[in-house]
Amino acid sequence: MSDYDTVSAEVEHEEEIPEDHPRYQDLLTRHRIENGVEKGITHLQGMHAEGRGSAFDYLLGEETIPSADEAERVAAAHLLLADQPVLSINGNVAALVPSEMVDLADATGADLEVNLFNRTPERIEAIASHLREHGAEDVKGLEADARIPRLDHQRAKVDADGIYDADVVVVPLEDGDRAEALEEMGKTEIVIDLNPLSRSPQVADVPIVDNIIRAVPNMTDHARDLADAGEADLETVVEEFDREAALEAAEERIRNGL
Repeated sequence: MSDYDTVSAEVEHEEEIPEDHPRYQDLLTRHRIENGVEKGITHLQGMHAEGRGSAFDYLLGEETIPSADEAERVAAAHLLLADQPVLSINGNVAALVPSEMVDLADATGADLEVNLFNRTPERIEAIASHLREHGAEDVKGLEADARIPRLDHQRAKVDADGIYDADVVVVPLEDGDRAEALEEMGKTEIVIDLNPLSRSPQVADVPIVDNIIRAVPNMTDHARDLADAGEADLETVVEEFDREAALEAAEERIRNGL
């Protein structure tokens, strides 16, 4: 029996998972989601969503493909060009990449805003506190003093000076109907989703078909690399992006391994 055979998905601390394990990222995400449920950050439905994503990531080879890396660079350029960028945080995002989202916000000047489908005051405060524990100084989403038009569920509730007024929004692991509603509001949407055929990436200005635990750090690295770029250079990065080609490349990898 190899050392890998003794690794349980139900580890108490993620440091117990060997980084050279062939399914390291999958075990890591499972552990973080389970831990998030225990902390009241992640809803049980988030475990099912993570399972679907894991299947697509397996078909992608559990790596950032070139088209996704390009999209992550374009996303960074959009955030740097934005007047009011916002990073939307749901339960799974908070559980999987809390410090990474804080780093991305710091690198781009974006705000962090909690937005939930299964919204309760307790979950909102638990996620905000979790983000503060990972370095966030200001977290939006607690006021919820505005609504996204044409949505009847809890994800319509946003901060007026946050997502509602934002010009660029990063919406990782997003519900398709809210993605469509944000698109109708004229916002530039950056979506992180492992299924290129789902509604969210289909309506996104920048669809990133990648695992969020890889995508967010990659975006931060690109933002830091582009920090000294001029506005014209950033606009060139944005204008040269072909969103349809990015989606097609991801679907090709999933279907044929190419």
